[in-house]
Formats: sequence, structure tokens, C-alpha cells
Amino acid sequence: MLSPEIINVWPHNLMSEFIRINNCVSLFPYVSIDTEFPGTIYHQINIPRHSLETLSPAEFYAVMKRNVDALKLIQLSLTLSSSDGTSHYSWEFNFRDFDSDRDLQNPESVSFLKRQGIDFLKNKQRGIESWVFALLFRRYIAWQGKELKWATFHGPYDLGFLIKILTGMELPESLDGFMMLVRGFLGDEVYDLKNVVRVFGLGGGLEGVAKSLNLERVTGRRHKAGSDSLMIMRVYLLGGIPLT
Repeated sequence: MLSPEIINVWPHNLMSEFIRINNCVSLFPYVSIDTEFPGTIYHQINIPRHSLETLSPAEFYAVMKRNVDALKLIQLSLTLSSSDGTSHYSWEFNFRDFDSDRDLQNPESVSFLKRQGIDFLKNKQRGIESWVFALLFRRYIAWQGKELKWATFHGPYDLGFLIKILTGMELPESLDGFMMLVRGFLGDEVYDLKNVVRVFGLGGGLEGVAKSLNLERVTGRRHKAGSDSLMIMRVYLLGGIPLT
């Protein structure tokens, strides 16, 4: 059984870890993804942030697109797991794109991420170039992505930032265009667990859902991408919630 280690990825070990991921995916076909980014800065006019679920999918996508296009990614994590959820690896990729002194951000979100342990100066000085990550992702993961099962939790922004860096472009104008890219890179089995658990009467954030399912965070801190992607995987495979 693999320990719940979170492998921190920087430029010096980026290639070797992607090769390891490539070697793992046939044995660990379940993948969860989580990202950290500098909050949101654009919102639907006259719609409080806590009421975003009242938006239509197209309206929500328009708000998400505006934010993702304007903001820069800080961290992205992938957790690969065996089908029974007992063996897994987690990788936390640290990007250099975001400059906390200059780039657009929600100051409250950035302050919170600092308190959770993200070192923005270290990321800026030593982090990964997102275009290099994208090149390796396409080379080692995307070609077999359709054979994998992907999980997110409240995942539109996670998928949005992933698609943005994989294409090197702003997101498509339409939701249909965006979903076409998601399916092209990841395949058809992409689940947002926040929507799935709602069907079974569970609501709230990732931490609350995990507690409702008697699942504990086994390592790391919440709102660090690696720890959160590992928690998403535990909810995905150990929570006893059918996805089909």
C-alpha cells in the first residue's frame, strides 16, 4: 500500500515526476484534480456570491471564463488511485506564473492561501512555467486521459484553469466549446462530486462532506492543492456514493 505522500513538484523534478505519472496510470486509473488560484474578482451583477447556484450553466460559465481568463494559476494537484482507493500517489505542482505584488487577485483569498502555507515568493522565484507543464501533460497524460476516470469537487474552475494552460489561450466563448475541450483532453468520465453528493442530501464544502462520510484528512492542510486532491479522491472512492 502506498503511503499518502504528497510529492511537491518544482522544475528540477518536473520531468521525472511526469514520467512516474505516465508509468502509474495503467495501475491507478482514478484521478482527482484540485487547483489553487487567487480567488475570484468578477461576479454576476445583482447575484450574491452565495447564490451563484441560481445561475444557469451558461451564465455561470460566462462568469467563470471572465475570472479564469484574467487570473493566473498558483498550484495544481493530481492524485492517482487504485480502484479500491487504498493505494495512491499525489503530486502538487507549484507554478511561477502568479506575482502576488502585481497580478489581479482577491486580496482576502491570497491572504488566506498565505496562512495555509503557500509561499508566493518561492513560487515566483522557483516555480514551474505553466507552458512547460502543459507540454508534459499533453505528452504523458492527455493521450491516455480518455482511459481515466476524473474527479473534482466544485470543479469548473479547476477544469477551467487546466484547459487554459493546456491550450495557452483564453477559454472558449461558449460552454459547449469548453466541454468539447474537456472531453478532448480528459474523456467523458469527469465527475464533479459536489453535484453528485447533493443528490444524496449532502451539501457544503469538501471538508463538511468528508466529515459526513466519516472521512478524515490524512495529510496536509485544506486549501493546499495536494491535500485537497487527496481528500477529493477519498470522497470519490471511499465515500460509498455511486457515480452511475
